[in-house]
Amino acid sequence: MDNLSDLTEKSLQEVRYWSWHELPAALKQCQEQLPRAGSLALVDKCLDSLIGRVASSCETSPSPSVSSSDGRLSCDTRSTESLKSGAFRATWWFEDLVTLDTELIRMLVKLMVAKNFDNGIISRFLFYYQKSRFVTSADEKTKIIEAVVDLLESLDVRCVSYKSLFGMLRVGLNSSSRDKLESMIGSQLDQATLDDLLVPSPVGTSCLYDVNLVLRLLKSFLGKGVCCLPLSRLRKAAVLMDLFLAEVAPDPHLKPSKFLALIIALPDSARDSCDGVYYAVNLYLEVHSGLSEEQKMKVCHGLTYSKLSPQALDHLTRNAKFPPKFAVQAVASQQHKLKSLLQDTSHATSTEGSKQVVLYAKKFNPTDENEKLKAHVQGMQWRVVELEKVCRKMQVHMLKVMKSRMASHGSAKSVPRLCS
Repeated sequence: MDNLSDLTEKSLQEVRYWSWHELPAALKQCQEQLPRAGSLALVDKCLDSLIGRVASSCETSPSPSVSSSDGRLSCDTRSTESLKSGAFRATWWFEDLVTLDTELIRMLVKLMVAKNFDNGIISRFLFYYQKSRFVTSADEKTKIIEAVVDLLESLDVRCVSYKSLFGMLRVGLNSSSRDKLESMIGSQLDQATLDDLLVPSPVGTSCLYDVNLVLRLLKSFLGKGVCCLPLSRLRKAAVLMDLFLAEVAPDPHLKPSKFLALIIALPDSARDSCDGVYYAVNLYLEVHSGLSEEQKMKVCHGLTYSKLSPQALDHLTRNAKFPPKFAVQAVASQQHKLKSLLQDTSHATSTEGSKQVVLYAKKFNPTDENEKLKAHVQGMQWRVVELEKVCRKMQVHMLKVMKSRMASHGSAKSVPRLCS
């Protein structure tokens, strides 16, 4: 028995002297006999040797030759030709391993991860493996994709191709694999493009695009809390969502509750301006003209009117598609903003002299600093003047709108459309 064990161990030690071609061939023979103990031992040795050679050729060797101390190891001729180009040095081995079954691929990738293999190369291999095995049956395809999703989840998602992940969304998956895939995509949502998000709705639903999917991706993006996300990433996601809102707003089948959910999915801090949201809401109300005043107000609550530009506010007060009550609230908010700005301007002017003294005491150039301060104050005063003009215009327009609506209500006529 001891002799048999010694012979087995000696045979396993010989694996490191095998040629590159012999390793995948041996693995293919073993995959039919797994999980027998003898097969597992051989598989482990083959995988370990295989990964060592791949790592060595990718990192150090200008050619694919991977030899041991006695110089008996070498890669096959086809791989040699591939590796003559640096572009193929990291991927020359892909084709040799795509014939392995999913169980061996799982073992291979787990061992690669344990050995700190480049996650980007691993993910590229997994996508290559998935696409190369699409000549198999439908059940086998599903099994392969689900295995690939499981393995991708074990990698650093920042190293995984974002577009390739989105491409897998269009393939039938079980709920567990789909949840994992959506979690990976959602965690990097700020890297997406509008085209990525325009996924058609599932069969049997009336909406044009899969809004529920986008809401789930947003939930994953914010999964660890807003405090864990840099403001720059939040801003990128907000820009993307404003584009998506404008794209789905004209959909006549999109319910107000879903549209509002998209608007408020990101925190208020994600947006510097709500002009993009205003544009989308305007489109939505135009298409969904049959909404009640209550429904319109609910949709409008997604708008932070204090973050609307003077131009957007001016348009809002003349926009018959929006409820008058909301427009009044927007005007009141802008007036409050104007008062705060006036106070800031007054404070800046009152401290001008004291700042000059401090600058002089610190031996700064008082002329340059004074000019900067004057320019700043003049800029604020200009903003105040502009805001005062807008407020006056809004007040006039609101009076006209209210009178018009009261008159039309008394005569049972429809409200005139003030602007498109």
